[in-house]
Amino acid sequence: MPETPADNPSTPIKSNPGWKSQYILLSLPLKDRLTGPEQALIASIERKPKKSGFIFEIDDNYLHFYLKSLDLEAFRKSVFSSIERERGQPERYTRVNQLLTDLLGRIESIRSYGIKGKKRIYVDYNKERKVENRQNKVKNRGSHYYAEGNVFDRTSNELPEEFRNRIIAGDSEAELKKLPSNCIDLVVTSPPYNFGLGYDTSQDGINWEEYFAKLFRIFDECTRVLKYGGRIVINIQPLFSDYIPSHHIISSHLMDKKLIWKGEILWEKNNYNCKYTAWGSWKSPSSPYLKYTWEFLEIFAKGDLKKEGKPENIDINGEEFKKWVVAKWSISPERRMDAYDHPAMFPQELVERVLKLFSYEGDIILDPFNGVGTTSVVAKRLHRDYIGIDVSGKYCKVAERRIKELLP
Repeated sequence: MPETPADNPSTPIKSNPGWKSQYILLSLPLKDRLTGPEQALIASIERKPKKSGFIFEIDDNYLHFYLKSLDLEAFRKSVFSSIERERGQPERYTRVNQLLTDLLGRIESIRSYGIKGKKRIYVDYNKERKVENRQNKVKNRGSHYYAEGNVFDRTSNELPEEFRNRIIAGDSEAELKKLPSNCIDLVVTSPPYNFGLGYDTSQDGINWEEYFAKLFRIFDECTRVLKYGGRIVINIQPLFSDYIPSHHIISSHLMDKKLIWKGEILWEKNNYNCKYTAWGSWKSPSSPYLKYTWEFLEIFAKGDLKKEGKPENIDINGEEFKKWVVAKWSISPERRMDAYDHPAMFPQELVERVLKLFSYEGDIILDPFNGVGTTSVVAKRLHRDYIGIDVSGKYCKVAERRIKELLP
């Protein structure tokens, strides 16, 4: 392989026989060997390869570019300023201009790199770095920055016995105000789109500002009564027909209230019977109607991602854990809603997974939109205490009957 011109700065590096293994190689084919002036123009781009992190090498067939690290903006300026100086000398300009333009495109197409200052690091950027106080640096690097500055009290309070294992008929906002702060371990709920009206109402036309204002007041009370480290899990489906992204609106509010977004689970319902089109959108880009077969579970933590509990009160096994931490759950919808005269029940399996994954036996589970009591029923079956609140007295009676039907 012929050497580059004497002013090419690659020679000191080549004294190390294994130098090539420290770089990635980009090779641009040449129709003809570069002339001396053309090689000199390329060599003029950078004269400090040990600092710049790249090396040019030229043979009869290729312009080779060995790359380790690069300040891309500085390199681009260097390339074009060098070319600009040579505009009056076509023998040094035309082909080199095309070669270096192609080289910049190849470099910019590389998507795997690290960042250090202004430089992109292309080699060994993902090696584990050993640094002093690594744990502290990780802790302080800005995780869940939106929850910083919260004033949550770490002290837990006992739930008064009059509320333990109770189904309460009433408005959740008012009923939750009766509970002490920091007394609930886990909130699991699925808010209806017409709470306060009742599912059996014929009233149409929801005022969404009022709806979310009411919902947020209830969730604020849920946050208050939740223990430090406790979780809120909300099953919600965006209202696709009205283009209202309920899961985003609710999540944004809870983040504003300094709760930590712990994650999101897709509940795949495998419901392929939903419609393919809205009026006038069939086979047309005018307004295609997107078909969804899933709902969301948004998960938030209060104050800390870690929830303390006794190991002997863990009731999730290894196989369940491995399966359920994959955040897409394929669970069929509840098929027995007619038996309970409720149009929007979630299945017991969904609640069971949430309770086992995010709470311990003996924890207190709250559902402020309890409906016919699925959350409370599963909580009792899994040896948790419960509070279920719903505005419908009829549904509360169904919930109480379902709980009584369980074995003591």
